[in-house]
Amino acid sequence: MSLKPITLWGHDSGPNAWKVAMILEELNVPYDFKMISFPDMKKEQYEKINPNGRVPAIEDPNTDITLWESGAIIEYLVETYDKDNKISFHPGTKDYYEAKQWLYYQASGQGPYFGQAVWFTVYHPEKLPLIIDRYVNEVRRVSGVLDKVLQGKKFLVGGKFSYADAAFVTWYVIVFLFADRINLETDFPTLNSWFEGMKLRPAIAKILKDREAAMKKN
Repeated sequence: MSLKPITLWGHDSGPNAWKVAMILEELNVPYDFKMISFPDMKKEQYEKINPNGRVPAIEDPNTDITLWESGAIIEYLVETYDKDNKISFHPGTKDYYEAKQWLYYQASGQGPYFGQAVWFTVYHPEKLPLIIDRYVNEVRRVSGVLDKVLQGKKFLVGGKFSYADAAFVTWYVIVFLFADRINLETDFPTLNSWFEGMKLRPAIAKILKDREAAMKKN
């Protein structure tokens, strides 16, 4: 049975929708990436899809499910479309729970701190050194955790690439914004090696290229 394309709502620069796109690409699930501007996210038409007025959100015509929050979307996609555990793990196993652990760490640790670091470093109209220090130091802390855990391993869980790895990629694409404070290659060489390996995966490489093209268009 052929699948109908899933609608994925996202923004050209926002990392979270692109990490969902990576999962869709890895699973070879058809999708239609719909770009939406920040003002339109707060309009009634989109808030019927996501009452939080953020991206990503998906609408799946194959199951009649609408979902938002990237972590929940990723869990849904692998549970619904990865029956062979290509990028996930068999339910109930140690690896199954460890992958969830890393997904939640990404959603609660990496995403919020990296996001605040970007905001106060780049977009906030007033430069607040103490605030910038606070969040850039959290970027370093999270990176240190990953660097340590990845030593001697190519992937986070189970000796294979999984959605847990994919979840962390897109925020590291923008770590160059802190180049005067963080150098992945010298500060976190194990993490950097993992990141470079992630970018060589065809599905991830495609999404990073699509993101770059979308940002140039806008």
